[in-house]
Amino acid sequence: MADLRAQLLAAFDIEHRDHLESVRRALAAPAEADLREVFRRLHSLKGAARAVDLEVVEHLAHRLEERLAKVIDAGEGLDPASVDLIHLGLDAIEAQAAAQREGHPLPDASRALAALGAIPSPTTAGDIAPAPAPPAGPPSGERAPEYVRIDSQLGDSLSESLHHLSSEVQIEAAQLEMTQRLRREAAQLERLWGEMRARGGGTRNSARSLAFERGLQSLSRDLGELTRRQARANWAVSESLTALREQINEVTLTPAESVLGDLGRMVRDLAREQGLEVDVRMEGLEVRAERRVLQALREPIIHLLRNAVSHGGEAAKVRAAAGKDERLHVSLRALARGGRLEIYIADDGAGPDLARIEAAAVERGLLPPREPGAPPRLTDEILAMAFEPGVSAAQTVDRLSGRGMGLSAVSEALTALGGSARLLQRQPAGAEVVLSAPLSAARQTLVVAEAGGGLFGLPSFAIKALLRLRASDMEIVEGAPSARIQIDGSDIVTPVIPLSTLIHESAPDPLATDAATPLILIHRGERHLLLAVDAISDVRELTVQDLDDSRLAPGLTLGAAILGEDRPLLVLNPEALIDRWLRNARRLSISALGLANREDVARQVRTVLVVDDSITTRTLEKSILEAQGYRVILAVDGVDALTTLRSSEALIDLVVADIEMPRMDGFSLLQAIKADAGLASLPVILMTSRNDEADVRRGLDLGAEAYITKQKFDQRELLATIGRIL
Repeated sequence: MADLRAQLLAAFDIEHRDHLESVRRALAAPAEADLREVFRRLHSLKGAARAVDLEVVEHLAHRLEERLAKVIDAGEGLDPASVDLIHLGLDAIEAQAAAQREGHPLPDASRALAALGAIPSPTTAGDIAPAPAPPAGPPSGERAPEYVRIDSQLGDSLSESLHHLSSEVQIEAAQLEMTQRLRREAAQLERLWGEMRARGGGTRNSARSLAFERGLQSLSRDLGELTRRQARANWAVSESLTALREQINEVTLTPAESVLGDLGRMVRDLAREQGLEVDVRMEGLEVRAERRVLQALREPIIHLLRNAVSHGGEAAKVRAAAGKDERLHVSLRALARGGRLEIYIADDGAGPDLARIEAAAVERGLLPPREPGAPPRLTDEILAMAFEPGVSAAQTVDRLSGRGMGLSAVSEALTALGGSARLLQRQPAGAEVVLSAPLSAARQTLVVAEAGGGLFGLPSFAIKALLRLRASDMEIVEGAPSARIQIDGSDIVTPVIPLSTLIHESAPDPLATDAATPLILIHRGERHLLLAVDAISDVRELTVQDLDDSRLAPGLTLGAAILGEDRPLLVLNPEALIDRWLRNARRLSISALGLANREDVARQVRTVLVVDDSITTRTLEKSILEAQGYRVILAVDGVDALTTLRSSEALIDLVVADIEMPRMDGFSLLQAIKADAGLASLPVILMTSRNDEADVRRGLDLGAEAYITKQKFDQRELLATIGRIL
């Protein structure tokens, strides 16, 4: 009987999640909600609770059902107060079910019952006795049953795949047995023929000899045909196994809702404690991922949601003054893309306090103090500091936040999964954190590369392209070899670094000039890096196993995998490789140039971004500037220039831009630069054939440091203007 109840409770755990998820989806858009479908869900939930003797859940569902029936009968829609009330009841149901599932004492639901009203029922709220402790779990050594929902078509497909595989294995076994028998017979005939020839019992031209040889040839042909059939059967079995494994993965991957579905309730509870009104959206939780990945993400996600309430919460007057809705909006969205699970956690609060984050990073020695008059740091550089230990933007320390350790723990948890965490500013207000992790921590598609005598694997999710370039196709930018390549329709300058150099943190060796170098383009968000390797040998899906000691820096590896013939390879973490490059780029660049220190680099090399759609003008300006010792990067229009400024690792000191260009003209580019907090201090010179006084005034009003007309172009004026600005 205990086994039956355990099975019923496990089934209820799935069913109640399905009902709650459906009702919450409807509440997200109450004006469009099918209230009769919501009513049906609550009625079914009440019946399911009654079947497993969860009396409090039954009463909560009943009161929600009755409350909704009144709304339907009155022909009214759900107002915000009613939506909040239903959420309160759903949260209480969720808390009861979670306690039952985890074996904890059932929580008091009297507040929710009272708020839902004294609807006539078999027992009133006051009659419900304190909830008893849930029944004891299964005997020691046994696990409670766990159920998952699968689509019936998937079940049929699994059965069919298993049937095909079974048939193919039987055919393969029969062919193998026949092949072995024919081989034995052929060997026996060859032995007999040899003995007969040795005794002189057969001559080459005798009828008996010819018949014997024809028999051997026929047997050899049959054996060859059978061998080919067996090879095809082996291939068919391999294909069936692959298909079956993929289908089994679909079953074993768990919906994100099963692990993260109760977090909306947690956010609402926190907001109530803080006296805040909150609108919580949970989207995409039907996405499936490996349970251990979801469980590893749960704590980081909880911390980020708590941050959304703590940092994002604002007084109603402040929100109203900013033109926002009175309620704080918090959302969690899950998405599966390219073998990765992406979680987006956002709020529409005040957003990250860049000045406070930068000050905290400077105070902890993570960033050097900015000299007076120095340009502001890039926004993404400051936001990345939020994940460092001890850096916090909170003004006070409370039980939710303020000690600066939470985001650091989030980053460490994602790194351990082979993932990443990024903090972004939302527009027009708010913050968003993007978490990325593999759907499965075990099976990953890897690009296998050889570098420095070692064999390495790089997960395909972080790879944008594989290419080959000669050293003559590259240029030196910021002291390091770089290549101009097209990404998503735009040309960007991307650093090139040997993979072995990055792993061992040594000075880069010069790239060979006479041969094309294999390159792997990895990325994290808008940051790109080209890894030079000795060879790219394979792309394969492999099982990645944990590795206790990789003898490399902590966090640089995701684990190890085994290729054929028991060849091991280290699986590298692309996120960690990019972080290591960013930390060491300046030192490695100095080593490559043979310069002594950072000041030497800053003193000797300045970088100018030339933006013009005319190839002739770009070539002329590049020649003039390089002759004076400037490093020059080219862009074909405003869109290309912004991509370079925001994505390239090169540090741009000044922009020289034309006005008339396709996609984005010079005025729009200037506006975009001055509106970006990370680029606003970047000096811009407009150089154009438009010499109308209104155009000149407009350019200077938008923030251009100088306006030079091409009609009276004099390279001395251009160089003097640049020299004055820099």
